[in-house]
Amino acid sequence: MWSDYSTGERLKILRGQSLTQEELAEASGLSVATIRKAERGIQIGLPSLLRICAALGTDVSVVLGQQEPRRAMQREDRAMLRALSRAVHDTMAGIDIDNDPPPAPEVTAGLRTAWDRYRDGRFATAGAMVAVSLPQAAAVLRDRPTGEESPARVMMADAHRLAAYVANQFGARDLAYAAIGHAQAQAEQAGDPVRAAMVASGRSWVYLRDARLDQAAATAATSYEMIEPSYREGDLQLLATYGWHVTFAAVVAARRGNVAEADDLLSQGLAVATRMGRDVTVNGTAFGPSVVQAQAVGIHVSTGRPAQALSTYSRIEDQSALHPAARNRLMLDVALAQCDLRQWDRSLDTLLQVCTAHPEWARQQALPDVIARRVGHTHPAASRFRKLATILGTAPHR
Repeated sequence: MWSDYSTGERLKILRGQSLTQEELAEASGLSVATIRKAERGIQIGLPSLLRICAALGTDVSVVLGQQEPRRAMQREDRAMLRALSRAVHDTMAGIDIDNDPPPAPEVTAGLRTAWDRYRDGRFATAGAMVAVSLPQAAAVLRDRPTGEESPARVMMADAHRLAAYVANQFGARDLAYAAIGHAQAQAEQAGDPVRAAMVASGRSWVYLRDARLDQAAATAATSYEMIEPSYREGDLQLLATYGWHVTFAAVVAARRGNVAEADDLLSQGLAVATRMGRDVTVNGTAFGPSVVQAQAVGIHVSTGRPAQALSTYSRIEDQSALHPAARNRLMLDVALAQCDLRQWDRSLDTLLQVCTAHPEWARQQALPDVIARRVGHTHPAASRFRKLATILGTAPHR
């Protein structure tokens, strides 16, 4: 993971082959000796560090490992985020919801399609769709009679949660926090504990991507504790919801380096999946035997057990139960495990396969670039790195 590197290593990776130490020194207005000192991991003053970050075109939080590096967004992605931000903020302020809404089932169907695009890894498309659906859902809520607002509030909670997920994928953290906050308010007013739990899990994910690991862990625990009594009822959808939240809490524990807690929570998720016997989708989130095994691969990678990760991957019998974005993420975890085991050719093959098949999705992820940089320090296949760089929109890591 990006946070596993030292600050000096992260500076070297960010400088890459596009700048020499001398060129970075000139761009930052610092001495070459200061650049070398920083890349050796010797502490330098914050003003010097900020000047280096400015020269590299990155935020200091990236250099310090608090956030992973992200590539520049394309123009259409920026336009989508502006429209999504306007929809999130304006609808909650009661702006631009004066038009007559489509019938509620039509709005629900639109949101369902947006969730499908999100699960396919088409995040920009999902964001554009939810930017349209949000004011429609707000108008539906406006027209509901007093005391009959709950279904419309559920619709609003789902729309805002999807908006938060899209914003989080693009690194728009402030928008993600705003949207997930609106989703929480709507779920609570709707009196829907399952929706409220899923919103709590979504907030935990925003915290996780923002490197706020303590808050992520606490919120993840809240999310499954909210619906734990329902687990005993045997309802398949409630089992899936509970199992997903327990498994996500295992992911958070793994990121915090708490292996014992991660394994304990993962075992609970595996037990729920075994009891279910098949994968199901609830409110845009899938869970079942295949999903929990895929998450286990990532957990094992995060906790420094790449061989166990690949062994777990080999036991996943049916990847078709995973949504496309989940399959893509699984393959990135496999590529990272192969990289950790110094299986350079296999890692590069896996990475090229997923990035070639799903370039739009890959460009929104930080992990492909991190893996490419690690493999690139040892691997001679320059042509393959040029192909990968073209897909990702980065400089070749050679």
